[in-house]
Amino acid sequence: MNEKIRGYIHSKESFGTVDGPGIRYVLFLQGCPMRCLYCHNPDTWATRGGEEITPEEVIAEYNKNRAFYKKGGITVTGGEPLLQIEFVTELFKLCKQKGIHTCIDTSGITYSETNKNYLEKLDEMMKYTDLVMLDIKHINSEEHKTLTGHGNEKILAFAKYLEKKEIPLWVRHVVVNGYTNNSEQLKALGRFIGGLKNLKALDVLPYHNLGEVKYRELGIPYPLKGLAPTTKAEADAARAKILEGVSEVRRK
Repeated sequence: MNEKIRGYIHSKESFGTVDGPGIRYVLFLQGCPMRCLYCHNPDTWATRGGEEITPEEVIAEYNKNRAFYKKGGITVTGGEPLLQIEFVTELFKLCKQKGIHTCIDTSGITYSETNKNYLEKLDEMMKYTDLVMLDIKHINSEEHKTLTGHGNEKILAFAKYLEKKEIPLWVRHVVVNGYTNNSEQLKALGRFIGGLKNLKALDVLPYHNLGEVKYRELGIPYPLKGLAPTTKAEADAARAKILEGVSEVRRK
């Protein structure tokens, strides 16, 4: 193993329960190219900074509470963890040697069908990846750009790549009133993910404004100031619309 490889992390959580199956050790990596209007961790945007850590140090920390992770494992999230693909690969290699379930929570925005070097690195990482949690912000590319600063073409292509690789997929979608809570677009999202043979779960999450405090502390204007948080009922209704789209595709 290359001992020089280090990850730059924002924070870590010892007992994560919403970042994959079971109780998990969760690493939040630095760096993200997207600027989601509802991002609640703007302090992860910078690629460098935070704490440096090696794969071996991650495993040592994991082992302190290993008994609690029997049905869980390690999840790497961010920021955008695929910006540190070499670190994630080395960590996941070590996890596989230790029998630890691996999960990456990503937006898929770094995916490139034409970059051979990148694809080789991604293929290598996927050899050691048990689950991908993919955040699909919006099914419409123009609306996605409004919401995040980027279109969604790379993200949807990444989803198809994962299907081809037969990597189990959990899709996440945040419901933001006025941006993503549109019945027809939600059903269109459902039709897309319903066509993916590797889809294992769907998490529909309500928008919250808890990150507003961080923006104030960092001196950054909060883009959605004044927008009320999405209620659980609204998120549940949105999930039902997505599942309508899933059912449409799977009935054919």
